[in-house]
Amino acid sequence: MTGRRFDLPEPDAFTRTYWDAAAEGRLLIRRCGACGRAHHYPREFCPHCWSEDVTWETASGRATLYTWSVVHRNDLPPFPERVPYVAAVVELAEGPRMMTEIVGAGEPPAPLASEDPGLSGGAELVVAFREGVPVFRRAPVSPPTSCPVLGTGEAGFRAPRV
Repeated sequence: MTGRRFDLPEPDAFTRTYWDAAAEGRLLIRRCGACGRAHHYPREFCPHCWSEDVTWETASGRATLYTWSVVHRNDLPPFPERVPYVAAVVELAEGPRMMTEIVGAGEPPAPLASEDPGLSGGAELVVAFREGVPVFRRAPVSPPTSCPVLGTGEAGFRAPRV
């Protein structure tokens, strides 16, 4: 691939801290010392109370899916090779929402994977990094709990936690 890529950041003096951490596999957010609220995208002031008393904080990397759309056409490099892909807004465990891409949706590929990526609002997600850019994937399923089979007192059917 040659020419400009539209999926990689162009860090500036202020955002370099964020992108350097992402390259190391850490997601950073900003937290306000005045009102205590977290925000994303990184800004030099709090968008809630306008205080300049904000600091970097490492996020947990956990999020829930707020909304998404399957993108079928994007002519900017390198997206033509990635379509269809899932563009999304996720709500970080710390509170802020951020735009991202959901990776691994619809895998293994199904005939209609591009139409139904197998996602639902509120799905639990975890951060991953592609070339230093945060993307999200489904969180691993918790180990199922054992439920006794009625009348036998033995473990039988295993139901996932809800």
